[in-house]
Amino acid sequence: MSSLSRELVFLILQFLEEEKFKDSVHRLEQESGFFFNMKYFEEKVHAGEWDEVEKYLSGFTKVDDNRYSMKIFFEIRKQKYLEALDGQDKPKAVQILVNDLKVFSTFNEDLYKEITHLLTLNNFRENEQLSKYGDTKTARSIMLIELKKLIEANPLFREKLVFPTLRSSRLRTLINQSLNWQHQLCKNPRPNPDIKTLFIDHTCNPSNGALAPTAANLTTATVPKPVAYTSLGVHGPFPPTAAAANANALAGWMANAAASTSAQAAVVTASSLPVPPNQVSFLKRPFTPPATLGMVDYQNADHEHLMKRLHPAHSVEEVTYPTVRQQASWSPDDLPRNVAFTLHQGSAVTSLDFHPSHHTLLLVGCNNGEITFWEAGRREKLGSKPFKIWDIQACTLTFQTSAAKDAPFSVSRVTWSQDGTFCGAAFSKHLIHLYAYAGPNDLRQHLEIDAHAGGVNDIAFSNPNKQLCIITCGDDKLIKVWDLTGRKLFNFEGHEAPVYSICPHQKENIQFIFSTAVDGKIKAWLYDNMGSRVDYDAPGHWCTTMLYSADGSRLFSCGTGKDGDSFLVEWNESEGAIKRTYNGFRKKSAGVVRFDTTQNHFLAVGEDSQIKFWDMDNVNLLTSTDAEGGLPSLPHLRFNKEGNLLAVTTADNGIKILANAAGMRSLRTVEAPPFEALRSPMEAAAAKVSGSSVANVAPVNCKVERSSPVRPCPILNGVDSMARSIEKPRTLDDVNDKMKLWQMTEIVDPAQCRMVTMPDSTDAANKVARLLYTNSGVGVLALGSNGIQKLWKWVRNEQNPSGKATANVTPQHWQPNSGLLMTNDTSGVILEEAVPCIALSKNDSYVMSAAGGKVSLFNMMTFKVMTTFMPPPPASTFLAFHPQDNNIIAIGMEDSTIHIYNVRVDEVKSKLKGHQKRISGLAFSTNLNILVSSGADAQICIWSIDTWEKRKSVAIQLPAGKAPSGETRVQFHSDQVRLLVAHETQLAKYDASKMERIRQWVPQETLSAPISYATYSCNSRLVFASFCDGNIGVFDADTLRLRCRVAPSAYLSQAVLNGSQAVYPVVVAAHPQEPNQFAVGLIDGSVKVIEPTESEGKWGVSPPAENGILTGRPGSSSTANNHTPDQAQR
Repeated sequence: MSSLSRELVFLILQFLEEEKFKDSVHRLEQESGFFFNMKYFEEKVHAGEWDEVEKYLSGFTKVDDNRYSMKIFFEIRKQKYLEALDGQDKPKAVQILVNDLKVFSTFNEDLYKEITHLLTLNNFRENEQLSKYGDTKTARSIMLIELKKLIEANPLFREKLVFPTLRSSRLRTLINQSLNWQHQLCKNPRPNPDIKTLFIDHTCNPSNGALAPTAANLTTATVPKPVAYTSLGVHGPFPPTAAAANANALAGWMANAAASTSAQAAVVTASSLPVPPNQVSFLKRPFTPPATLGMVDYQNADHEHLMKRLHPAHSVEEVTYPTVRQQASWSPDDLPRNVAFTLHQGSAVTSLDFHPSHHTLLLVGCNNGEITFWEAGRREKLGSKPFKIWDIQACTLTFQTSAAKDAPFSVSRVTWSQDGTFCGAAFSKHLIHLYAYAGPNDLRQHLEIDAHAGGVNDIAFSNPNKQLCIITCGDDKLIKVWDLTGRKLFNFEGHEAPVYSICPHQKENIQFIFSTAVDGKIKAWLYDNMGSRVDYDAPGHWCTTMLYSADGSRLFSCGTGKDGDSFLVEWNESEGAIKRTYNGFRKKSAGVVRFDTTQNHFLAVGEDSQIKFWDMDNVNLLTSTDAEGGLPSLPHLRFNKEGNLLAVTTADNGIKILANAAGMRSLRTVEAPPFEALRSPMEAAAAKVSGSSVANVAPVNCKVERSSPVRPCPILNGVDSMARSIEKPRTLDDVNDKMKLWQMTEIVDPAQCRMVTMPDSTDAANKVARLLYTNSGVGVLALGSNGIQKLWKWVRNEQNPSGKATANVTPQHWQPNSGLLMTNDTSGVILEEAVPCIALSKNDSYVMSAAGGKVSLFNMMTFKVMTTFMPPPPASTFLAFHPQDNNIIAIGMEDSTIHIYNVRVDEVKSKLKGHQKRISGLAFSTNLNILVSSGADAQICIWSIDTWEKRKSVAIQLPAGKAPSGETRVQFHSDQVRLLVAHETQLAKYDASKMERIRQWVPQETLSAPISYATYSCNSRLVFASFCDGNIGVFDADTLRLRCRVAPSAYLSQAVLNGSQAVYPVVVAAHPQEPNQFAVGLIDGSVKVIEPTESEGKWGVSPPAENGILTGRPGSSSTANNHTPDQAQR
């Protein structure tokens, strides 16, 4: 089929969709095979309409087309089979087995036999692999996630999952253009042609008598959509009342609209805001330029150009909202619904807002008037501002007399400016506060305004005429616009009740403000003195908030009526009418619901102690979550700008951070202090200039003439050390003062931390050789020196609603019903000499391990050995899955080689040689496309993933006289560039792109014993290191400076401490989502999970850093490589 014919099919699909011919739409999709409607497919799967599911699929693929297609059909038919078994309908199950599943027996006969065996069971859940099968609805949802992945990966569906972007009614528009052209070719064109059919070309019949030749004056506006398809109307595409119809539609939205002519009435912007008085006559009073300096007339030549472009006489069709089909691959998985963690605010939260560019920086306002800044990525309060009146004398006398006796001030709203350089807070009494923000440690009071009589209900930033302004509204029924000096620019009057919310926006060059009042009135204002342009009623006639989608193309409002009914609607801006009303609210609410939008596709509302989500294009509820419980009845909520995080208030004065997969990754990869991303541009640039030491600081002459335009600015190491708001230069005395104030945290008592010991873990004869958390964070897996693996899992319950690993709850020692143990092959192995190794697949389905013998691949559900490979000699000493292909494994060997092994074909693809002793560490970097290996020879080698050729080899720097021996381990930072190297003599950090050492720490003072193990925290902000004397050190990952020491007395019993055997951690593992939680495996076989106390929430604080000069106790010092001073000081 030609390209144009294919495009015609899309136009017909759009037409059928707009005309509600649903069945015809999907039949044409299937028969043409041009567009796979994922939403329709999901509906049919959820409904269990399996025949329709397969029939629809048949238009795009067949069972045996490729392995993706085969897997798709197998999953569908397997689900159908299991549902028949679950319903005890064995005759139907047999029919499905014979007719539908038999085809797969030729590809995997063992699987078919296993499926057939399910018929003999009373409940197929007796099969261990199906023991987790839940109800039908859940099973279908889980299967659908897998099906979508398979469809998106299937090459047969390439370019068929997204509908092309079309303007609405495109086919109808093309017909209108054709008819216009035909009419222009008429020999006797009539002013109002009568179009009766599309089956033949249009011609105007000559009338009786002579007709004066006149030029055709035709409007080319798109025909209003008819009620039925049978007719395009009496006058076809040339209705003489089209402009009048537009005027009538406008009248419902624009107050006092009285268009003098149809041409004038047809001049409407995309947002339905009026045009200058010389173009439209329905403005309330003559336009006069504002007298306020700094504000100009926004209705300029650009506006006129916009009017001309939108005028019906010059535009064939009117732009409307994007069609539903523009994005076909959205799913509930794109929503941030999984709880990452909870921030403990301490006061009831009344408002939230994420920074516009630093997506984990959260601004919080509370009912006690406090404002807090959180770095959500590391769960750290960057600062708090308790409420106080900055300058009572500058406030009105009314406020001065009432302030002392008024109830405590609460925050009504907090918000960031569009560029993130300012943040504002509105309070329940009179005031707003404006702060200038230049970084996490540079927040300055900028402006306090006594803005309104009574409460200030909302605050927002806007940029009219590229001038940053603050907009406020309040109980005094006014909306006000202020500049950054506190000068009032506009005062909008017109509401008859307190103004509840404001929503500034811009369409093209037209800037305006929507406002809502507690009487349910919606008004719109231009930045002039001519009053409101809109006067309309919100659903519920009470408190309503308005928001635009992120791209500014769609307008929504949400609110609650006095009777408790809540409403969420989308508006048709061009008509001032409700376009759609969303369903899914419970009957009554005790207060006002809050909402937010994200990703130009989803809406979220906090109601009924849940977060409810809608697809913008579907009025029915998409999904909901209770965020693992603990939400108030009407929670506040806020998405970050990327839409991958959602902050939600809790009933116990906290904030839950919900995330999708991308959000989880962003939380784990937040950079360590100094937080470069949050520095001011001057600080960030200066921080990269130099890394010279303090001793090289040149004296600075601070004597500058008063008339000099240059201010004194002492420079340390090329970094501007003076905060932008402080005149006094910082000196080395300041640094020393900070050093005196900072103290390393010492955890010496069990009451100073939280700890839980894994049950059935202690075995003095078998130390813990390797330790892992499951990737889901719900379990801990230990490999003992005897080759046996143990798994502990946490159960979701009231004490642990997340089901994640925690020191608050004792987990279960988990085993399958069969009682199998995960036991490695140790035949002929001297266990004391073996080097156990382990690796876990990304989805926690399989674990691969060895203990001197063959490598075994275990099923994590059944504990069965799936396969074994790599029999010794040589024995395997380290295992690592390829990050992009679980079938490829890098295996470090006892003989110093590295084998690149393909499990699927049971073949060694490459054998890498470069070390002199056994391999003790392997780490992949997808960013650098390299494999890094470390060995007992104290060497680090870099290998290309593409060619498996060695790029570079470096030796770690050992103490003088120390022989190159002992375990050397490597692990990549979450940025996949920085590399942590751990050896019994040191911790070191390398830049793997150049393989240059950045920092090094050596055991000393309180931590002088050899290092037994070290690992990054999940977000790479900390390093957890264990020592052979039982101490555990928590280091700042960026500086390798010690911030906390956990003594053995904090986690070992007195009996163990006094015993004959010295007990210490052999291995440390970091929780995959909780950055302050780690587990230790001890030499006595026991495993413990350790966390800071809930009141502390973290392991001490970072030693202060000043302009690249690290301060702190000598005992926590780190050294840098002499030949890389710039890196050493960063």
